[in-house]
Amino acid sequence: MTAPPRIELLTVKNFRALKDVTLDHLTPLSVLLGPNGSGKSTVFDVFAFLSECFADGVRKAWDRRGRFRELQSRDSKGPIEIEIKYREVPAGQNITPLIAYHLEIVEKGGRPVISREFLKWTRGKQGKAYRFLDYSYGNGSVITGEQPEANDQRIPQKLAGEDVLAVSTLGNLAENPRVIALKTFISSWHLSYLSAGEARVSPESGPAERLSQTGNNLANVIQYLAEQHPERLEQIFEVLRRRVPGIERVRAQPMDDGRLLLQIKDAPFTKPILARFASDGTLKLLAYLTLLYDPDPPRLIGIEEPENFLHPLLLPDLAEECSLASDRGQIIATTHSPFFIKRLSPAEVRVLHRDADGYTKATRVAKLPGITGLIEEGADLGQLWLEGHFGVGDPSGGLV
Repeated sequence: MTAPPRIELLTVKNFRALKDVTLDHLTPLSVLLGPNGSGKSTVFDVFAFLSECFADGVRKAWDRRGRFRELQSRDSKGPIEIEIKYREVPAGQNITPLIAYHLEIVEKGGRPVISREFLKWTRGKQGKAYRFLDYSYGNGSVITGEQPEANDQRIPQKLAGEDVLAVSTLGNLAENPRVIALKTFISSWHLSYLSAGEARVSPESGPAERLSQTGNNLANVIQYLAEQHPERLEQIFEVLRRRVPGIERVRAQPMDDGRLLLQIKDAPFTKPILARFASDGTLKLLAYLTLLYDPDPPRLIGIEEPENFLHPLLLPDLAEECSLASDRGQIIATTHSPFFIKRLSPAEVRVLHRDADGYTKATRVAKLPGITGLIEEGADLGQLWLEGHFGVGDPSGGLV
């Protein structure tokens, strides 16, 4: 199986509380830690916004968030800017060039306009970074081919409008494989807003290959796995039984009226219970495992505040499962729980906090003085955060 692309850096400017934030040295599992109101959900929404721009168009993603008035950082000027730097194959595995995708959006006549969009990379060890796709206000050009070079011919192509992504349009043309690769990568992202209540619903019968953002098709995914990937489903059950002793199996049962009932059987009892009577924690953990063990996993999975409805002692186990799954696709998680980061390394965690002006700042825990030494002496990150050793993002500022 080909290694998935990895985002190594995210830069955001003028996006709500993210006036100027850079997350560098992103790891396969990267956790954003901080109290309520620190900006974790806003970073999460940057990924969601970019994904929705590709799936639904910039205008719809823009309108959902209140347009420029609500999106632009308070008391700031200039375009909203988002840039990701990624490798199609992670460093250390037949290293490929670091590719940058840059997007700038301004408002014009009450609608979003893409003022700048480009893709650039460096070819060769001594090469110079150059843009092989460069667009502004619907006009620009692209260098085609598998390995576009700086001196290759640029093909000018006009887009259908100033709010149309060049990558979305040109990513449909076979002569642009690098553009196709980026479009495929971002289009595969899955940003999860799992709800135990949504997982309890009884949907119409019929298999579904991937869990929805809310988890309201959990029964359909269980049905699909039972029919097409029974070995993967058994793997999920094995992990679930290990994490929640007493759970024997889960079954999606089609009913005569066309609905699909999710049934959960505890080992001591002969009859299963319906999912609507199961605990919130059990359903949410099952949904997370279904997502993490997807036979064809998303290239990036976002998980927001997994601690909601889960017992604190289950959170280190879930973080471990996320770490294992990050070999198959990058995972970005937000949390304010010391339990979730308990077994993680400083390199995997960055703490978010607001500065005196009210804007979000992000600090890599690995760069905080003394933390690595305390970890080597036997402390864990959750303990150190609660005790105030980070010096930023004080958990008393909103920990629940």
